[in-house]
Amino acid sequence: MNGQPVALVLSGGGAKTAAHVGAARALAEAGLAPARYVATSMGAVIAAALAAGADHGVLLDRLAEAGQRGVVRDPVALVAGLYGQALLRPAPLRQAIEALVPIRRFGDLPVPLTVCVVDLDSGELLLYGAGGADAPVVDVLCASCALPVYLPARTLDGRRCGDGGLRGVLPLEAASRLCREPVIAVDVGPGFDMASPGPAAPAPPLVRAHDEAVATLMAAHTAAQLALWRADPGRPPLLYVRPKVERNATFRVDRVRQYADDGYRAARDVLTRAGERT
Repeated sequence: MNGQPVALVLSGGGAKTAAHVGAARALAEAGLAPARYVATSMGAVIAAALAAGADHGVLLDRLAEAGQRGVVRDPVALVAGLYGQALLRPAPLRQAIEALVPIRRFGDLPVPLTVCVVDLDSGELLLYGAGGADAPVVDVLCASCALPVYLPARTLDGRRCGDGGLRGVLPLEAASRLCREPVIAVDVGPGFDMASPGPAAPAPPLVRAHDEAVATLMAAHTAAQLALWRADPGRPPLLYVRPKVERNATFRVDRVRQYADDGYRAARDVLTRAGERT
């Protein structure tokens, strides 16, 4: 696979998606250049920055700075009862995305990017960018990160849209439609292999119940999509990279450098094992 164009598929996962920066660095060191990106949620923000040509070290610095400025803040600081629109204000996230991603049009990205979004009314998977509809990049990224309860829905093309992870935190469904080159999928989303729970997030019990339910559904969907891919000989080769993932880490913006290191090691190990088999 050395020197061969690949498709890089990046999961959602909040602060944990800093692992994608480390994984991308490992790929670059191995001589692998992404020919396209397919991504969702915060993973799509990382993918957009990488597709725009961001230096890995600079991007990681900017992620750390964004966390220090309080992009997510306390995820329950804005609780307004059952009738509140969301737990977080969307403006800080949008400002961070604008700082991380310097390009505003999909057509201006040097490497094609496809972002997954969900129509919250129909449940339909919507694709924007390469192979999908067109809209301003930042608007699409904000929509793809709009996980219900935490962030309000965004309107794209007259449709009420939310986090693409609701249809696949690891967007293999979209990749199956688009990718012909070998696929490297980096997954820091919920899974049944997550480490035992860390300290409970400072959230009301109802919010924690929501998180646990969504995580279980996302983990099951990822497992099913991986099984489908591996069972279909007509699909491109797939390398699956699974960095160490902890529970209750979605908002741990203080640990982005550790997550990047985890992503680097996991990707390097997978590439090494793949090289040994060839």
